[in-house]
Amino acid sequence: MTEILSDSAADHALGGNWTRSGAVISREVELASFPQAIEVVDRVAVLAEAADHHPDIDIRWRTLTFRLSTHSAGGLTAKDFSLAAEIDSVLADL
Repeated sequence: MTEILSDSAADHALGGNWTRSGAVISREVELASFPQAIEVVDRVAVLAEAADHHPDIDIRWRTLTFRLSTHSAGGLTAKDFSLAAEIDSVLADL
């Protein structure tokens, strides 16, 4: 089983683009167009499948909200922050 991070460890691991609310980290981003938003979702889906760790993704026209938590562990783990960094990389590549 994956180890749940303490609040202080989770806060320390939090990147500047992500916020934490309890056992969930989230990031909202507005893209240039709806097709670009869907392209980002497609790219994140490939990464999530490879990691066997899937974010909750809310799509509102060109605005995407990503939420991560390791539900099977009951909190935030290193897997969440690893996938968050990969999502950040996808967004930086735009």
